[in-house]
Amino acid sequence: MAATENVRIVLASRPHGEPTLENFRLERAPLPVPRAGQVLLRTRFLSLDPYMRGRMSDARSYAPPVQIGEVMVGRTVSEVVESLHPDFRPGEVVTADAGWQVYALAEGAALTRKLDPAGPPPSTALGVHGMPGFTAYAGLHEIGKPRAGETVVVAAAAGPVGATVGQIARLRGARVVGIAGGAAKRDYLREELGFDVALDHRDPEFAAQLQAACPAGIDVYFENVGGPVFDAVLPLLNDFARMPVCGLIAHYNDTAPPPGPDRTSALMSMILRRRLTVRGFIQRDFIALYPRFLREMGAWLREGAIRYREDIVEGLENAPQGLIGLLRGDNFGKRVVRVA
Repeated sequence: MAATENVRIVLASRPHGEPTLENFRLERAPLPVPRAGQVLLRTRFLSLDPYMRGRMSDARSYAPPVQIGEVMVGRTVSEVVESLHPDFRPGEVVTADAGWQVYALAEGAALTRKLDPAGPPPSTALGVHGMPGFTAYAGLHEIGKPRAGETVVVAAAAGPVGATVGQIARLRGARVVGIAGGAAKRDYLREELGFDVALDHRDPEFAAQLQAACPAGIDVYFENVGGPVFDAVLPLLNDFARMPVCGLIAHYNDTAPPPGPDRTSALMSMILRRRLTVRGFIQRDFIALYPRFLREMGAWLREGAIRYREDIVEGLENAPQGLIGLLRGDNFGKRVVRVA
């Protein structure tokens, strides 16, 4: 029987600190009807990503906030159900910004990526072969620029960005130190992904362990976290070290500045004295690299040179709890909601 309604999750209220289930609302609505040039999509997989916490806030950022009552934003792997665009046919699978809903309309001209049925599993288009993988690829290529023999340290190394950063850096000939939370993630980095060293940031001796793991200092630090991890890294940065900054998940739920003295002058002094390159970036800043990334990452996946792990949440109704857990660091690998 054909579907007659849509199911969607909207932003019910703005969180103060850590999001709660009350910040989301599940709604039912009439099935959207495509117009000329549009396609009707059914979501198969929904990506959950840390940036979504920022979109729940109305603070100034690089992208507009989700408005109260609007569908939560999110990248999806979706199947074409109905098409009024000549380039798409029912049954084809595409990536889209369809958000947290089962059905969505999209302008055909805005859909730029069809997934190859013979390619990697479709869900990887939301992870290692999609935005997180490209974030790792572009940040290393354009900012980190690791050279053979250099030491690369990556935070949140068991997540989809960090795991890809470390593996690409090793392919470039660098020595890689991964930082993650918990023994299972630490073992995964060493035993399955081949990192040279893996450390648990929850260990009371973490700072000393990091110093011992980097006897020649740190040349590239890929920042995903902030907080105490950054505090331990900063003194070890070499002259001319590079720091791509793509996330600060330790601070996304902050409601006030962190306690302690203002260390801005000390940080700026370190940047000056050691001639550090510190650059924040959003992956779309380097979108010209995307076709090259798709080709190169596709080859690495086929060859087994890059490995990945997915953390599947079953059912759209569980997406809010999935995001809350992601922001706490509960995920192990790329967190994806299986919607259909």
